[in-house]
Amino acid sequence: MKEQLRACILKGIEGCFADGTLTSGAVPAINVEKPAHAEHGDFATNVAMQMAKAERKAPKAIAEIIVNKLAGSSDLIESLEIAGPGFINFFVKDSAWRKVLTSIDTAGDEFGKSTVGAGKKVQVEFVSANPTGPLHIGHGRGAATGDAVASLLTAAGFQVQREYYINDAGNQMNTLGLSGLLRYKELLGEKVDFPENCYQGDYIKDIARDAIAKHGDRFLHAPQEEGVAFFAKMGGDLILKGIDDDLKDFGIRFDNWFSEQSLFDDGKVPSAIKEMQEKGHIYEEEGALWFRTTAFGDDKDRVVVRSNGVTTYFASDIAYHRDKFARGFDWVIDVWGADHHGYVPRLKSVVQGLGRKAEDLGIILVQLVALLRDGAPVAMSTRSGEFVTLKEVVDEVGRDAARFFFLMRRSDSQLDFDLELAKRQSADNPVYYVQYAHARIKSIFDTARERGVQPDFEKVNLDLLESADDLALIKKLSLYPETLESAALNFEPHRITYFLQDLAGEFHSFYNKSRVITEEPALTNARLFLLHCTAVVLKNALTVLGISAPERM
Repeated sequence: MKEQLRACILKGIEGCFADGTLTSGAVPAINVEKPAHAEHGDFATNVAMQMAKAERKAPKAIAEIIVNKLAGSSDLIESLEIAGPGFINFFVKDSAWRKVLTSIDTAGDEFGKSTVGAGKKVQVEFVSANPTGPLHIGHGRGAATGDAVASLLTAAGFQVQREYYINDAGNQMNTLGLSGLLRYKELLGEKVDFPENCYQGDYIKDIARDAIAKHGDRFLHAPQEEGVAFFAKMGGDLILKGIDDDLKDFGIRFDNWFSEQSLFDDGKVPSAIKEMQEKGHIYEEEGALWFRTTAFGDDKDRVVVRSNGVTTYFASDIAYHRDKFARGFDWVIDVWGADHHGYVPRLKSVVQGLGRKAEDLGIILVQLVALLRDGAPVAMSTRSGEFVTLKEVVDEVGRDAARFFFLMRRSDSQLDFDLELAKRQSADNPVYYVQYAHARIKSIFDTARERGVQPDFEKVNLDLLESADDLALIKKLSLYPETLESAALNFEPHRITYFLQDLAGEFHSFYNKSRVITEEPALTNARLFLLHCTAVVLKNALTVLGISAPERM
């Protein structure tokens, strides 16, 4: 609807240039927005105010010229009014709103999707948790966010690849190996002093038990280096498989799993460092190599290779992002925990050092999750290893509720996740409220069939949808395409959860006020068509978030 109105305004302005009532010939970007209050119309534009300088006229005078040109010129516009210093408010004809339903029915599962991405290749890298322990609920929020952003971008016409970066190089893997070896020895009866910096969770004991079952006491008296290497590899593989299983249970699959170790094995880290040195972005000082990130706005330069010759994590990240762009991605998006916010400027520096624009790298920061039970905090200690895992949450509340709750707020704001609320079958539970709207519509169709009512949407008379409640529901449905597009381009899946709650509320309000199965067959047919379209939009919006649209609840 906004695009149609924007085209109508443009045509009107061009007509004003043609007849000389406007003279600058300069057309600004035409903004069309929904007013905060319904009495101000369906849409409004500030184009007259934008044109004032070029036209050398008061905005109100320009608005009057445009309104006079547009009046009676379109099947879209019922009436226009000038408000404030020069806003133009538009009231759209009811008949134009009703055509939205035809668009929904025709497009079906494709309704809401767009081609704004124009096939641009995008990679979304998310979760990427160290393979040193199971996923916790913070990882779950990042997983839901990354997956939803990838789905939104796909729906907006981008070619999207989902990638998991396996942090399988570095000291944390040695710590995992030592943790497994010590628990192994402990289970075989050896007295062990277990260091605090080793991984404490019971899952380490499970790895040790598995090693005993398969290899007996083979590593009990073997050189420690051999045992650590074995348990690092075995433990990492087992944990990574568990992570993959948990993510699949959560409805998430990756197109590619990328090993950090492969960057070293394939010589990509030294190659990337060499390229950056040749470009003048990496320099040597006091025996260490530094990336000149201050040249791109960072607060200080960053170490790439320490004076002892050991590379930093930053070196791996340089090589990894160089590899991403070498694979042909136009846009690379990383989903990180909010504690990595200070890392953003240095990665933006790398991207610019590679000859790309800073905006070719998108960063989504995901804040912490506060777990509650009926409003009371749930203890989540990681020091003891007894943290709450993603699997535990999904097992308790279900995949759909977990995903919806993780996506209910902006990813960079803290989230309260109440386990009891997520399980509650009432209107207080937002995911239940939305899913129940879809199931309720399906039950209305079941009732219609039981009463012998056979919908015939080929002969539907949309003009019968004339009540304020009919039109309010139609107007809400019309917002889905622009909501989806803005959610995709801004990496904000919570816009879809907000939309779903608003749409479910509009539907429940409509149902409580308006009879669907009436004594008038034509009106019944029209209202069933309206509900059919509502179900389509509810399902499409839930699906893009990876959440089911049940037909019965």
